[in-house]
Amino acid sequence: MKNNTYQAVIFDMDGTLLDTIEDIADSMNAALEGLGFSLLPVEQYRDLVGDGIEVLAMRALPEEHRTVETIAASVKAMRDEYGARWSVKSRPFPGIPELLDGLMEMGIRLSILSNKLDDFTKTMARSLLPNWRFIEVRGLVPSVPRKPDPAGAYLCAERMGVDPIHCIFVGDSAIDMDTAGRAGMAPFGALWGYQDRQRLMNHGARVLLDDPRDLLGYLRS
Repeated sequence: MKNNTYQAVIFDMDGTLLDTIEDIADSMNAALEGLGFSLLPVEQYRDLVGDGIEVLAMRALPEEHRTVETIAASVKAMRDEYGARWSVKSRPFPGIPELLDGLMEMGIRLSILSNKLDDFTKTMARSLLPNWRFIEVRGLVPSVPRKPDPAGAYLCAERMGVDPIHCIFVGDSAIDMDTAGRAGMAPFGALWGYQDRQRLMNHGARVLLDDPRDLLGYLRS
């Protein structure tokens, strides 16, 4: 497929548009501490995020304490903690503002698809990415399966009025690459994010981007 057939870009949020790992780690650690469990190093959270808050809360618990009751308490505590501190350290990655400016100048349609809860996703997009128009901002809702199910990606494409084959899906995780592949979109791996090159390649990344602005060079080439 030639570059000029791409009409839209769907972005993952955490680890792709926004560097959120410290706020997530601080919130989950506060929740763990409140429940009497040991804290985890920030770097470990890079392998725990991506599947939504319920899965994160479960993974952060010691295996022997992953009961229904303890997981539920962990999820509730994490929601409360994250609600109080989601914007303390989270910011767009370097190069993201320039990338979004360039895409808008090119007339590329933009959307966000995250496994973060929908209310957090929309609030963070409004607060931390206020200068750019995203046609669709979708987080996790009960009626739509989480990534890597392609349902959310299809809904984004539909809202943008673009066939999935004309969409690039940019994400930093294996889940994002799998989502793109299942939706018939072009999987582009964000190497500035939280997962490594080999994992992205193993899950079908068609293009690997070292810097956000590399996407502009790709589309203009």
